Amino acid sequence: MHSRNKQNLTLATSCGVHALQDGLGATLYVLLPVLAGAFGLSYAQVGLIRAAKSGAMMLFELPSGILAERLGQRLLLVFGLSCAGAAFLALSAAGSFEAILFILFLAGFGAAFQHSLSSAIITSTFEDGRRRAALGAYNSSGDIGKLALSSLFTIAIGMGIAWQNVTTVFGAMALVLAIFTFIILRYAGIGERPVISTSGNKLPGTYGWGIRYRSGFAALAAIVFIDIAVQAGFLTFLAFLMAEKQVPTSLAAFAVVLTLAGGIFGKLGCGYLAERFGVRASLVLVQCLTASGIVAVLLAPTLVAYFLLPFLGVVLQGSSTITYGTVADMFHRARQSRGFAAVYSIANAATVMGPVIFGLMSDGFGLTPAMLSMVVAVLVSLPLIMLLNMETADEHIM
Repeated sequence: MHSRNKQNLTLATSCGVHALQDGLGATLYVLLPVLAGAFGLSYAQVGLIRAAKSGAMMLFELPSGILAERLGQRLLLVFGLSCAGAAFLALSAAGSFEAILFILFLAGFGAAFQHSLSSAIITSTFEDGRRRAALGAYNSSGDIGKLALSSLFTIAIGMGIAWQNVTTVFGAMALVLAIFTFIILRYAGIGERPVISTSGNKLPGTYGWGIRYRSGFAALAAIVFIDIAVQAGFLTFLAFLMAEKQVPTSLAAFAVVLTLAGGIFGKLGCGYLAERFGVRASLVLVQCLTASGIVAVLLAPTLVAYFLLPFLGVVLQGSSTITYGTVADMFHRARQSRGFAAVYSIANAATVMGPVIFGLMSDGFGLTPAMLSMVVAVLVSLPLIMLLNMETADEHIM
């Protein structure tokens, strides 16, 4: 197969898997109120259900990357998508809180076999260039899936279609896509078990974690944690900020949609930005614009703040494309899967901890000081960006 055709086919397949997996996860935001009404769930039970899915992703993200080194990414990617599909099919037959809890834990388990594996597949396929742009397209596809499937679910419920029927259709879509994913990646020869030895001797970079640049990876891990914690915290409390500006609840929630919509373009565009101007320059620019944008939204009148939110979303979420695209530079080829898994595990932890940290600050000092602390956190990451110099970093393998 021609190299460019192979790249395009692989990227399209990975984007499809990402869009559906993230879309299934985002459906929970609109599904949980329906489940709460149908089963008489308390807020605590709703929180446990959400935590079950997020916790499963966090727990199994790293093991999935390590396991891929033995089994290959293709098999595990299809396995994860199949688990998620089976979970949504089973959800329509759930009859109790305990059943829902287990089923959504299974959905989170399946989702853990996706981000790091697909990122490693894209990285290995685009070794001759366009890697950051490809990862940008991959990242943005997840947000497109979130908006598409959550919107479809909302429209279907509004039309009077039973939620069980919708989850059944979504589950069937995942299983069908799993079959096509296996066929396409096998045809393209992508995601097979990596070769880590010749004649019984391990190849360079396959010992331990295969980290090429220790100081650079430590800086990258810190930047990712700060970046994702700020993203999660800002999106969690944005609607509350708008409510403080005397915006009705329905319109306050729309502020989040505007920011997410900007994020789709940011995750795509920042990949091209990093390819053209380099990682460090692009990341400094994006982080400075993020800090300025948060301050502007805080101080601006309501109408102006709404106008600014899509632009803030571009840089707030676009930074993740730059950081994730740098993972491949930090790890040897045979350890790409576990490298991405490690970084995505850090991001998952930040997604959980960010809203908690900034929520406690909001309770103690107020929402505006908490938002300003997000600005400080973003600025703290700027010195760390200077450590992302792979050319002069330590070459010692870990």
